[in-house]
Amino acid sequence: MDAITSPTRVLETGLDHDLARLARRYCELIETRATKRGVWLARIAELLPRLHAGVSSLVTAKPPPGDRPEPVDLDARFELFSQLRDLLADCDPYWLEFDSVADGMTAMTGSLADDLTDIYCELKQGLALFELDPDRAVKAWALGYRQHWGQHLVDAERHLAMLQSQSRLDL
Repeated sequence: MDAITSPTRVLETGLDHDLARLARRYCELIETRATKRGVWLARIAELLPRLHAGVSSLVTAKPPPGDRPEPVDLDARFELFSQLRDLLADCDPYWLEFDSVADGMTAMTGSLADDLTDIYCELKQGLALFELDPDRAVKAWALGYRQHWGQHLVDAERHLAMLQSQSRLDL
């Protein structure tokens, strides 16, 4: 079966390797957490739309039942989240579309640190799997994107665009 008619393979254009390259770059940026926050944050803002385009162009079928990625180490996830939240400081929290101060909301409910952490955890798991089985990794990324981290990606892109429009990426 060729790649166009097979729903279980990515299109034969190297998209799986391009996505893996973008995922590696994203994970490297998160892991280095450069001391120059503005430069680091601007690089994240530039990379997320490319990552979004890459994962959105995948054509995959649902993985078979029981084909789930390994659970995330919650302690390590919380440690990363805490470090990112501290690094981002006042650039971290944001209002979600449905939040309203008039409805009694007193705190912002979106967190860029949470978004970046969840994206990182999903991509990092997929990269480990990619070395062993690229098809399975791509399926896991696509499923995770549809079920979870896609919303974090959209929220992060929207918040970073807002920060950029306010000239707050280069702090």
